[in-house]
Amino acid sequence: MRTIGFAIGTKENEKRRAILPEDLRYVKNIDHVYIEKNYGEYLGIKDSEYEKYGVKIVNHKEILEKDIICDPKIGDSKDLDEIKDGKTIFGYIHGVQNQKITNKLIEKKATVIAWEDMYEENDHVFWRNNELAGEAAILHAFNYYGLLPKDCKVALLGKGNVSRGAYKILTSLGSDVKVFDRKTEKFFKENFYKYDVIVNALLWDTDRTDHILFRENLKEMKKNSFIIDISCDEAGAIESSKSTTIKNPVYEVNGILHYVVDHTPSIYYKTASKYFSEQVNKYIDVLIEGNESSNKVLKNATILESGKILDDKIINYRIKRGITN
Repeated sequence: MRTIGFAIGTKENEKRRAILPEDLRYVKNIDHVYIEKNYGEYLGIKDSEYEKYGVKIVNHKEILEKDIICDPKIGDSKDLDEIKDGKTIFGYIHGVQNQKITNKLIEKKATVIAWEDMYEENDHVFWRNNELAGEAAILHAFNYYGLLPKDCKVALLGKGNVSRGAYKILTSLGSDVKVFDRKTEKFFKENFYKYDVIVNALLWDTDRTDHILFRENLKEMKKNSFIIDISCDEAGAIESSKSTTIKNPVYEVNGILHYVVDHTPSIYYKTASKYFSEQVNKYIDVLIEGNESSNKVLKNATILESGKILDDKIINYRIKRGITN
């Protein structure tokens, strides 16, 4: 039996939490669950509300000593430098895009179960958080634009969960929205200059060396146009994109405003925490009992095992770029 620790994330403005007290009632091995002190403070939840279910409240250092460490944005956490070798990491990693993080976890001989790769059949386990990313980005971004969505003609790139969330908010607020996917990418490239706002919700293919919208294309866009890049792949689909923060979300390139916040669901952290907790509680006992290999969702999401790369996407990325370690 292993221990699992729920850490308070160190990423800027990260207030989401992976587990709520009410969902701990489903956990059988509750005596192996550890929660960091003041874990629910931002949510208005006291430590005693967690303790009544039988978990132990400990400090941050003690959490990092547990066998399994859970933090939604652990791939962006300062804690990775402090975590000892051989631990199991449970959270968003994005191991293909974040090779520096992948290298660090390989060196630490970590086992990594990546939330972005957790699927039940064809549905992403955390699909609602992805949808929330689209919803939150639109609501937040337009605060910096000076125009209401109803006054804008919008091009929306993508047809996944993130795109669906963005579409719901845009249309509910009166935007004229045209949705493009990979099949209609050429048509978008021929017509991008007609739109007031371009919203990117495509997960960028790291094997591509081009862009859907090049920096030079910005000169052809409408005056005072706006790019909302929810996918936040730096110099990916949008060549001029670079990640921003919730506190400093926008910048201009050639007179075009850019919004590229890479963790928009944390703006609505109470809603996001509810979605996380509803799913995470299902896997706590499996992790504690060490039965990941018998659970299809967790097995398929295990991208590293004791420092060995299992994810073909990471392996292929590194081979093509000559990364040997």
